[in-house]
Amino acid sequence: MGYVKTGILMAAMTALFVGIGYLLAGTGGILIAFFVAAGMNAFAWWNSDRMVLRMHNARPVGPRDRTGLSDLVQGLARNAGMPMPAVYVIDTPQPNAFATGRNPKNAAVAVTTGLMQTLTREELAGVVAHELAHIRNHDTAIMTVTATFAGAISMLANFAFFFGGRREGGLGIVGTLAMMILAPLAAALVQMAISRTREYAADKAGAEICGEPMWLASALSKIQRGAARIDNHAAERNPATAHMFIINPLHAHKHDNLFSTHPATENRIAALRELAAQARKSSIPTTRRPAGPAPERSGPWG
Repeated sequence: MGYVKTGILMAAMTALFVGIGYLLAGTGGILIAFFVAAGMNAFAWWNSDRMVLRMHNARPVGPRDRTGLSDLVQGLARNAGMPMPAVYVIDTPQPNAFATGRNPKNAAVAVTTGLMQTLTREELAGVVAHELAHIRNHDTAIMTVTATFAGAISMLANFAFFFGGRREGGLGIVGTLAMMILAPLAAALVQMAISRTREYAADKAGAEICGEPMWLASALSKIQRGAARIDNHAAERNPATAHMFIINPLHAHKHDNLFSTHPATENRIAALRELAAQARKSSIPTTRRPAGPAPERSGPWG
């Protein structure tokens, strides 16, 4: 159902984009919109991962890092049946993490130093597994495309305001102003809805990858508390990347609403608890140690 909903929302985003092109310049506007979208998406497809990592001053972690983070990611990637992504660390005290990349062969997982200092090894495994699920499900590519569409829609709406739309059957100044305001808002709402849908799916898949839903549930609770009181200055400077993080780094609203990039954390935790209860009822053992050797102690790890 999650993929069906995502497909419907992506279709809505595309229709909105094409519709603005038509209102702007008729049939020719559709072609203009298509080529603009193609160019922007091609650029984002090949460069978005490097751009996002650079925005957050992420530094690569080698395979022999003393924290054991690379070994943890490698073991979980093996559990997920996917190539190991590149591993990055972001120097910020806010506990958080995100994944990026156009496909599983060209992907990266980034965690903050605050996350490594706050979580236990099991909780960190749950977070990394969640991010691997995003990569395996191609969510990172989906969110790159939707973010690009949202930006292109805003650009076209502003273009209509400054240069005017079709003369015959046009919207007029009032209609153009309404389109300039409402079109980007509608695109943002669709983008947020897609993001929330994919978060629930990644929570479930991540719990399966690491083998214990409650590891991720416990981690989400800690990350939410940390994100609510600790600023992430790089994210504040680049709010368009907020939807990529496991918890909104910009202090998200407490409820699932139209303007939230993430589902409410308490709702996600409740879903994970239900998943753990179902696993216990079916007598399927889930608890196991995270894959890979134990890292050297960093924060509460051990």
